[in-house]
Amino acid sequence: MTAHRNDPGVIARVLTTPATWAVVGLSDNRARTAYSIAGFLDRDLGMRVIPIHPHAPFQPPVLGSSGYAALAAVPDGERVDVVDCFVRSALVGAVIDEVIAERERLGIQAIWLQLGVIDEAAARAARAAGLDVVMDTCPKIEISGVRRR
Repeated sequence: MTAHRNDPGVIARVLTTPATWAVVGLSDNRARTAYSIAGFLDRDLGMRVIPIHPHAPFQPPVLGSSGYAALAAVPDGERVDVVDCFVRSALVGAVIDEVIAERERLGIQAIWLQLGVIDEAAARAARAAGLDVVMDTCPKIEISGVRRR
């Protein structure tokens, strides 16, 4: 089996198409990388951000949005275009299983695994389910290449 290779066209489309991003692992902790990248998505790219974190229902809104404990808790009628994963590689397979299960209900089109988050089997399962997959990179890193095109 071949290792996943990120498609520059997918990266460009995901980063330049207005969308709602569910950021798994996003809390109100401003010291965390998830917070700064979610802020970049919101402020610099104009994306709507929904926090997904086990403590989300008990914390204040993050970047103006109330969060949910899991994708399954996002209400019907809410659209999520991209799921951005700030979880350890060992946990991302379960997140992708949930993404696949919620894909049709929420309209999920793509999964983004942050820098250092790698799970080849989960990436294959996501692609087999019809999702675009970006793995082991960060939107803030990739946007410079997209803007140069």
